[in-house]
Amino acid sequence: MKIYVGNINFDTTEDILRDTFGAHGDVEEVTMITDRETGRPRGFAFVSMPDSAARAAIEALHGTELDGRTLNVNEARAKTENRGGGGGGRGGPRRNDW
Repeated sequence: MKIYVGNINFDTTEDILRDTFGAHGDVEEVTMITDRETGRPRGFAFVSMPDSAARAAIEALHGTELDGRTLNVNEARAKTENRGGGGGGRGGPRRNDW
């Protein structure tokens, strides 16, 4: 199961998350999300664990403090095909202006 972990301190590392969640079972993968342009952390991550361990970790860690921040921990939602937003032109003349 994939777990969403939000409100992470920007100084928290993958190893810290692996150790924190590892106390509740086998951690298969930790993915820290970073900004594409700056490479800086965005304050959330995904942790993959077997279902029973993931449920135990969610129950135990949601609302707890890690590195001075209160964690938001829950089951990750499936990525939607169209997340909306974005779009728009890039400026320049429109075809009708030619």
